[in-house]
Amino acid sequence: MAFVRSERPTRRAPFTALKIVIAGGFGAGKTTMVAAVSEIRPLRTEESLSQAGARIDDTNGVERKTTTTVAIDFGRITFDERLSLYLFGTPGQDRFWFLWDDISHGALGAVVIADTRRLEDCFPSVDYFERRGIPFVIAVNCFDGSRRYRVEQVAAALDLDPGTPVLLCDARDRTSAKEVLIAVVELARRQHHANANANGR
Repeated sequence: MAFVRSERPTRRAPFTALKIVIAGGFGAGKTTMVAAVSEIRPLRTEESLSQAGARIDDTNGVERKTTTTVAIDFGRITFDERLSLYLFGTPGQDRFWFLWDDISHGALGAVVIADTRRLEDCFPSVDYFERRGIPFVIAVNCFDGSRRYRVEQVAAALDLDPGTPVLLCDARDRTSAKEVLIAVVELARRQHHANANANGR
């Protein structure tokens, strides 16, 4: 009887799924970014803006916006068949902030999308992630016709902690959105190693 030599099975790297939160102000481009980069049909919870909400939703600068996220956006993107990012987009208005703790629970990191026409809308998101120690990057969504600023100017205007990455992006473009997500993962990895070294591990 002939024996066939069997090859030793190769050990594949374990599959990892990570949670990323996409945050920012009303109309900044959160739903757009999730939709642009997701490999699956994204889950959306958008509703039309109503007359009742007009009294509390500030649409100054985003007058063409007709819908708003009322719960979450959800999408998924896979890198190298070993890493998937699960994307959770937050609602932008103050009245939905009670959802943020549940949405952000267990998140590896976050993207705060900035609209330079309404930059002050970023402050609640920045404060939220800084206080909870969740690594985040600022993604400046370069809207058509909006004034362009250097990343240093945006960082100074938002009074960011040193080392917080600021990137220019187009939330409609898949490649641009992927670069932002990669930056979040890299930032979280560096902070994890830094914390581990500080703890002597």
